[in-house]
Amino acid sequence: MRYGMVIDLNRCIGCHACSIACKIENATPPGVFWSRVFQVEEGKYPDVKRSYIPRLCMQCDDPACIKVCSTRATYKDPLGLVRIDESKCIGCKACILACPYGARSLNEGGDYFSTGAPWGEIEESHEVGTVSKCTFCSHLIGKGPEPSCVAACPTGARHFGDIDDPESEVRQLIKGRFGFQFHPEFNLDPSVYYLPPKGSILGVVFYTLESKERKE
Repeated sequence: MRYGMVIDLNRCIGCHACSIACKIENATPPGVFWSRVFQVEEGKYPDVKRSYIPRLCMQCDDPACIKVCSTRATYKDPLGLVRIDESKCIGCKACILACPYGARSLNEGGDYFSTGAPWGEIEESHEVGTVSKCTFCSHLIGKGPEPSCVAACPTGARHFGDIDDPESEVRQLIKGRFGFQFHPEFNLDPSVYYLPPKGSILGVVFYTLESKERKE
């Protein structure tokens, strides 16, 4: 079993529902977003197209962040997910520099909400001076709900499941629609795959379509 996510770039409309849902579900600190959506413009006027690229922790099978962590705060849990033990993290930022996907953030503190705000009762759950990142909402796995970003996507652009299972929806999407990994040249084997948008050159300019599934 290996949990993974497939993101359909043809369906993403850049609404940021995933980013907000993630922030609410995980109560991330001010300025810290575990899920982001970037915009890319292609073409030349008047034939210009804007595309959206969601980004999160890629949950690599061979993560660079684990290799550089001097205190072993970053580790893989029994589910194979890359996690951070805040009690061991010293905030040295080595893992932030090592991650080529910009998925990690340092919690520098700050108030969550102003006094009297509707969400004012949310309590601090992340240690100041430590690093945090997406966990695929590991606290929800096995309890029924999908990761918050998947559940919140209004266009169904995100899919979650076992990418090792050849019969799973995510594996079928990867194989059937030429799913590709972000920067496969780093040999980190990310667990997040993207489905190329129709009529876009994103896969040519920024990524490669030579995923493991295509090679098979």
